Amino acid sequence: MPVFAGRGDPEWTLTALWRRDEPERSDRPTPGRRPALSRDAVVEAAIEVADRDGLEGLSMKAVGQRLGCTAMALYTYVPGKDELLDLMYDRVHAELPTSYPVTDGWRAAARAWARDVGELFLRHPWTLQISYARPVLGPHEQAMLETLVGILRHTGLDVPEVRRAVSALLHLVRGAAQTRVDARAAARATGVPSALWWRARAPQLHRVAPDFAQRFPHSTWLAQAGDRGDGDPEGFVVAQADEAYTAAVELLLDGIEARRAGTGG
Repeated sequence: MPVFAGRGDPEWTLTALWRRDEPERSDRPTPGRRPALSRDAVVEAAIEVADRDGLEGLSMKAVGQRLGCTAMALYTYVPGKDELLDLMYDRVHAELPTSYPVTDGWRAAARAWARDVGELFLRHPWTLQISYARPVLGPHEQAMLETLVGILRHTGLDVPEVRRAVSALLHLVRGAAQTRVDARAAARATGVPSALWWRARAPQLHRVAPDFAQRFPHSTWLAQAGDRGDGDPEGFVVAQADEAYTAAVELLLDGIEARRAGTGG
């Protein structure tokens, strides 16, 4: 189930996102010393909990335990979990560069942007559960979009074309990241390694569908062209997802390039 952002108090959330009323936390905890509580500290601790346990394990109690305090102590800094989630989502986007050199062309810059955003999703898989249907509307999330739009303006395409290209790249990067996260998480979530999963099902599929190759010749052709590599299906699935992501980005950039050439960009 997707999680929708913006479910908390909009006045509080947008003020906290855009007009910070506390300084960035500069004091880092040292051994034997409890970290000072601040809104930044709460957000950082919540991100650490979500990175470790996913959104399913995120609660005010879990964040409080991470900080060595009660859940009630956190409400001084955030009204609730909904507002906290918006701050978390925007905060992780601060890890992204806000500019890319275009000295090697817009395409190299767009490729680097896609790589960095994809890696952000892999570092923080819980972000993929937050639906794009309702954006957080924070400055760091907006900076991610601003950066991509700035890159694609160098293509010379008009506004509608750039808008479509931005949307396509965002959906591609996000969707590919979801597949890669799922491939890495499957064994952990089910308790069954991918190698065992394939070994249990492949013989049964051959038994119940002995004419599989005749019924699905194109799929069979495609599968035969692949290499599962050293009998490691799990590694193959992950590697295949990574390879498909890289190839898909290049195909999409090819399309933008072709559209650019066709419009004299």
